[in-house]
Amino acid sequence: MKTVYTCFCTDVIHEGHLNILREARKYGRVVVGALSDEALIRYNHFPTLALDERVRLYAALEGVDEVVVQDDMLYDEVIARLTPDYVIHGDNWREGPEAAIRASVLAALGRHGGTLVEVSYTRSEETKKIDRALKERLAMPEYRRKRLRQLVELCPIVKALEVHSGLTGLIAEKTVVEREGKLDQFDAMWVSSLCDSTAKGKPDIELVDMSSRLRTIDDVMEVTTKPIILDGDTGGLTEHFVYNVRTLERMGVSAVIIEDKTGLKKNSLFGTEVEQTQDSIESFSAKIAAGKRAQLTEDFMIIARVESLILERGMEDALTRAFAYVGAGADGIMIHSRKKDPSEILEFCDKFRAADKKTPLVVVPTAFNSVTEEELAAHGVNIVIYANQLTRSAFPAMQSTAVEILRHHRAMEADEHLMPFKDIIRLIDEL
Repeated sequence: MKTVYTCFCTDVIHEGHLNILREARKYGRVVVGALSDEALIRYNHFPTLALDERVRLYAALEGVDEVVVQDDMLYDEVIARLTPDYVIHGDNWREGPEAAIRASVLAALGRHGGTLVEVSYTRSEETKKIDRALKERLAMPEYRRKRLRQLVELCPIVKALEVHSGLTGLIAEKTVVEREGKLDQFDAMWVSSLCDSTAKGKPDIELVDMSSRLRTIDDVMEVTTKPIILDGDTGGLTEHFVYNVRTLERMGVSAVIIEDKTGLKKNSLFGTEVEQTQDSIESFSAKIAAGKRAQLTEDFMIIARVESLILERGMEDALTRAFAYVGAGADGIMIHSRKKDPSEILEFCDKFRAADKKTPLVVVPTAFNSVTEEELAAHGVNIVIYANQLTRSAFPAMQSTAVEILRHHRAMEADEHLMPFKDIIRLIDEL
């Protein structure tokens, strides 16, 4: 009997999957691949069922003869191992980033004479309802909150993009590119104090209070599913911080990053150009410990941001503080620098990792933007945050449009540089 292979990447079976299986049975013995957690994440699907549960789900379906684990979104290894006579898939991957996967399947099948069979993608109210239910499950606090910890365990490096509205959240959620034959995307979202304040036309001095920040988070959460890391500035008074931890945890935020400074907030990229006061190790450690005691789950993360390199206090001070903050209960360390050369960041990471192999390291390569994610991962970095690029790209574009309209007293010239509004609307899901 001939072998037919298809790969599933779902936690919920609907009519589309059953139709694939019915078609597959016409060609021979059916082997279903269960995409691994690591591959699912890159494929823009975060699992809500464990891999072994997905394997059991697929194995119980009528018409399935065997289930195997597919460890990569590309089919090369599994096709070489199984040498299937047929691979069957919906026809929805002929365009867009997934077309690269299709091309890879055709090449792999061509090496041993296999055939690709494509069936019409199932589009119905039932499948839409199931897809919506799965998205809503991913957006629920109990699923979203723990996702950052899961990503740190599963990914070589977690990529977070700054968002400051529901629309920028959708950009972070839905932007997928093909890179070297594979799909790539952002893993998490960073709600920045700087960009949130800027979007409201306010200075970045903690003027925008927490209730307003929570509203921004709520707007983003309403339309996305990816984990959120909040820029918590200094954390404020310890007595207030513990309540904010509870609120963020309850909402489903995955982590808050607080910096070891006191007094009126000044943006770190000013460094010593403005007066900035670093908190004492004892005081900041006490704030971290109080926040950890306030938590009700193990999912939420409090990450300590060390400002020693920004304030030119030296490498030893930075390391001393980092180890002290971990000792106080910090779930991660963010090390910051405003130098264009990443060498001091990499030196810190190497020295920190020599003594601590486990605690997640976070960097924000705004100034030292030439360093790649692969280089950072090689030095032990777990999370990279692109902290303000969307805001910085939006402002010049909008200002240029305003100038064009004023210059020509009409919108035609400006329209030449604008995205059609229907393309923006496609980002927004309808209920």
